Amino acid sequence: MLKIIALAAVAAAGLVVGFGAPDAWAGLPAPWQEGLQTAVTPVAHKIHDFHNMLLVIITTITAFVTAMLLIIIVRFNRKANPEPSKTAHNTLLEVVWTALPVIILVVIAIPSFRLLYYMDRAVEPEMTIKAIGHQWYWSYEYPDAGFEFDATLVEEEDLQPGQPRLLQTDNVVVVPVDTTVQLLVTAPPEDVIHSWAMPAFGVKTDAVPGRLNETWFRVEKEGTYYGQCSELCGINHGFMPITVKAVSREEYARWLASARAEFAAIDAPTVKIAQVQSGRR
Repeated sequence: MLKIIALAAVAAAGLVVGFGAPDAWAGLPAPWQEGLQTAVTPVAHKIHDFHNMLLVIITTITAFVTAMLLIIIVRFNRKANPEPSKTAHNTLLEVVWTALPVIILVVIAIPSFRLLYYMDRAVEPEMTIKAIGHQWYWSYEYPDAGFEFDATLVEEEDLQPGQPRLLQTDNVVVVPVDTTVQLLVTAPPEDVIHSWAMPAFGVKTDAVPGRLNETWFRVEKEGTYYGQCSELCGINHGFMPITVKAVSREEYARWLASARAEFAAIDAPTVKIAQVQSGRR
């Protein structure tokens, strides 16, 4: 009896982790997780809503097709229907099975395009961060503050308590909560394509050599969030994590003051962006 209770408790815990992960896991994939990571940005919330809408649509279609198959199996098998119909076509049926998928696709396409335009560019961003993908690490520029730094994987033997394996970087990207952040993503002309992906933010943007891609996020909740390069970029692709720490505006101001003193200065933002676009570093 106790064994059964214990197994039931483990199963219940797995459901909690899979479908409603607690805030402590907001920025991490959870063991046995079946749902999406907890959304902490407006874009991620809209992606989750779109996902849930698609889930209802595909479930309805699957149920309908399954019901039709069962009806056909039961009503039109050899025993129940020894003399099969010789009907060659049915105009109404053909119109319905052509028009209905078109209507479903339109229903999906309209919110899909709205979401794509919503997540494409920041409206009146309050700060800008530039992420540059290298083999195999990320470097970040804060053009508004005038400094840059590299962020590389923390090896397993160097991890501190609470730091996740293969997801922790030595330097972390720090952003204030409730702030619209414009994210520019690129890679040096001599490098390969990478992808800056942060599931909790609903962000996944390719870093294309010599080009600038733009997206944005606005973190609603303080915490540390983890992502990875999501474009196969070479032998160490799996060792190119992303760590973002969202803090209060007051704490961000304190970090900014120390970061200016700690990290190297960069050129003016317009010069730097022009260099990348023209193929110079």
